[in-house]
Amino acid sequence: MKPTFKEKLQYYFENTMSSGPLGVIRWLGISSILAILVLGLIIVLFGIKAEPEASDSLGFLEGAWKSLMATLDPGTMGGDEGWPFRLVRFMATIVGIFLISILIGIISSGIDEKIESLKKGKSKVLESNHVLILGWSEKIYTIIQQLIEANANQKNQAIVVLAERDKVEMEDELKGKIHDFKTSKLIVRSGNPLIPHEIEIVNANEAKSIIVLSPDKENADIFVIKTVMAFTNSQKRKTGRYNLVAEIKNEDNLEAAELAGNGEALFVYTADLIARITAQTCRQSGLSVIYSDLLQFEGDELYIQEEEKLIGRSYHEALFAYDSSSVIGIQTNEGKILINPPMDHTIQKGDYIIAISEDDDTVVMNAPTNKGIKSHLFSSPNDQDSRPERTLILGWNNNGSKIIQELDEYVPQGSEVTILYHDMSEAEIISPKKQKVYVKSGKITDRKTLLEVHPETFDHIILLSDQEAETQESDAQTLISLLHLRNIGNQHQIDMKIVSEMRDLRNREIGLVTKADDFIIGDSIISLMMAQMAENRNLNDVFKILFESEGSEIYLKPITNYVNTDEGMNFYTLLERASQSGETAIGYRIMAEKDNPELNFGINVNPKKSDLIQLCPDDYLILLSED
Repeated sequence: MKPTFKEKLQYYFENTMSSGPLGVIRWLGISSILAILVLGLIIVLFGIKAEPEASDSLGFLEGAWKSLMATLDPGTMGGDEGWPFRLVRFMATIVGIFLISILIGIISSGIDEKIESLKKGKSKVLESNHVLILGWSEKIYTIIQQLIEANANQKNQAIVVLAERDKVEMEDELKGKIHDFKTSKLIVRSGNPLIPHEIEIVNANEAKSIIVLSPDKENADIFVIKTVMAFTNSQKRKTGRYNLVAEIKNEDNLEAAELAGNGEALFVYTADLIARITAQTCRQSGLSVIYSDLLQFEGDELYIQEEEKLIGRSYHEALFAYDSSSVIGIQTNEGKILINPPMDHTIQKGDYIIAISEDDDTVVMNAPTNKGIKSHLFSSPNDQDSRPERTLILGWNNNGSKIIQELDEYVPQGSEVTILYHDMSEAEIISPKKQKVYVKSGKITDRKTLLEVHPETFDHIILLSDQEAETQESDAQTLISLLHLRNIGNQHQIDMKIVSEMRDLRNREIGLVTKADDFIIGDSIISLMMAQMAENRNLNDVFKILFESEGSEIYLKPITNYVNTDEGMNFYTLLERASQSGETAIGYRIMAEKDNPELNFGINVNPKKSDLIQLCPDDYLILLSED
């Protein structure tokens, strides 16, 4: 049956009313016009005058205008005369009160809806050349803090976060832990990074770098891989290459991740990195502090910079060309990274210098002509101790087997590893080639159990965090074990070498009371590296070489293997002596300051080479070496 005019009008009314505030305002406008016209018509039909003494009644337009004024402003009828005119104006005022009240309500509701919509974080981001962080985990705080430091010398640099959480909650958490954003601007949006059209709101194609965080849940790698594919396989992707940095937790997913990344994504394999750093630092006290210094944007960091003045000169000459920067390698014109290359390696056109410096504008050839090298202080190295080493691992997690495997790359044949944990029934332990593995059941926080394994007899002790426990509970177990170990060491008058894995960076300050040698804060190390790679993807190859057992790595070696410490010297002297052994000196460690966090535990990386320093026989030289 054909709809009637009334039904059509009702249908139109319902559709326009449900379309939102504009539809309601449209009907208010229509109602207002009709009311004003009707009242104007009444004035004309009944010949109503504005004043009783007036000779002529109001015309239609004048009557409509008077009605409109009464509708918009009730106060205009205060001076009206004559009851017929007052009655019409009163009716106009009543209509006006209803219409204006409804209009105010609609406007207020519309503003509230807009504010609520903005709180949901669904509006489009118009930033360009920004850093985009996708996902949410505990690493986000350290990453943003480091990006803020990296942007400190630039204006209006934007950091955009997109995660599947409430926008207001994310902003409150970030601003609660990060108090000074300096020159950076933080923009937060709520959305699912797995959905392409939600990624579009953060203007990903205009971002200078994209960081994909691994969520704290099962099958986290699937989330990361699919997010990466949302960029590399998108039909709306940009024509150039993306600068993607992502985290992978399971080695089995690494190959699939590389395929998804299609050469545009750099992946940080968490377990492998933490295992390598733990294995290296447990054998060299202070090494984790050096790594933290190099990975942070505060202080000195790594830069890759071209220097045409060094073309045709040797790597050895490049080492001595900078007074306030430390050269550690070369990036060839083919893109190959050479860390601590042969001293006679010639620098070619298109090569880049890899250096440690305070900032990119401080990598300047400013060395004095007279280096002041005291060659009479040079000494010969002592025979290296190659006896088997004994390592005690307290606690266990998914990184344990990888750490043992990494230790096998460094320790002599016949070394031992003893594991103490309350439940090793389901743990997978590899069979290393150079080490024998012993397993003992017991709680690492129980003093009696610790005494039974005689920790004072081990060369190295590694404290692993309990990944099954809540973060603070896990760190509490680590701290209790540290207290017991230090007390046992004091009783035997032995300074035990202990490396501790902490999950919360804030607990490091508590742990320092125990005088632990090193702390491996897993999330912190990963966060620092991802932030560095987001700013300069070429650093990825540098980190790979530094953290791998092959090639040159960072070592702390006794200073007496290089120089006599009878008198003061500058760092050029140490640099020259190390170069004679095919090594690159980058700093030194004062052992008298090893327990002082305010003095960086005695670690001095990239010192000014011309300054005079006084070293002691028990101090160490920090250098890059192949062994």
